[in-house]
Amino acid sequence: MAEVPDAGQGAEVAEDFRYHLELTPAQMKITHTALKSLLDDFGHDEHDVAKVIHEVLEKLPDEHSIRAISLERELGREGGAG
Repeated sequence: MAEVPDAGQGAEVAEDFRYHLELTPAQMKITHTALKSLLDDFGHDEHDVAKVIHEVLEKLPDEHSIRAISLERELGREGGAG
């Protein structure tokens, strides 16, 4: 689980803070699929949100690599545990 810095009550987290998130291949595929679905649901008025979604998708492996991940195989490998 990603750790959130303790910024104190009411304090804002620094804008340049970066989270480090480790995902299994199955989690990465689900994240990619969810972000693509979310992107498809946004209309033309949500440019800022769509921009952030694109930025996150750019950090994930390419579409071909994501498609190559077999959820069934990966979940079997992980024992279905999260």
